[in-house]
Amino acid sequence: MKQLTKAEEEIMQALWQLQMANVKTIIDTLPEPKPAYNTVSTIVRILESKGFVDYEKRGKGHVYFPLVAKESYSNQSINKLVDNYFQGSFQSMVSFFVKKNDVDIKDIETLLNEINKNN
Repeated sequence: MKQLTKAEEEIMQALWQLQMANVKTIIDTLPEPKPAYNTVSTIVRILESKGFVDYEKRGKGHVYFPLVAKESYSNQSINKLVDNYFQGSFQSMVSFFVKKNDVDIKDIETLLNEINKNN
C-alpha cells in the first residue's frame, strides 16, 4: 500500500468519516482555511489513481468513496513507523512515548488490558 501525503491523508480522513461524498461536501468537513475546490478535486483524483478512492457518477458530478479501510491504512502506517523509527520494536515505541509524553499509569493499564484481551 502506498504512503499518503499529508494533504491526501486529510482528504481520506474526511472520506472515511463521510463514507460517500462529492468534492463540495468533503471541503465542508475540512477545517479553516478551506482549500480551493480545484485543489481538493485534484487530490481526490490522485487518491483514485493510487487506488484509495473510487466514484459513482451522479448527475453531472461524482460521489467519491474510500476503497481502503481506515483500519488497514492505520495498521500499515503504524507498522512503517515502528520499522523506520524503532527498529521494528513495538516495545521500544511504547517506551519512547512513555518517557517523552509522561503517560499516565491509567493509560498504561488500559493499554495492557487491550493487549491481554487480544492475546
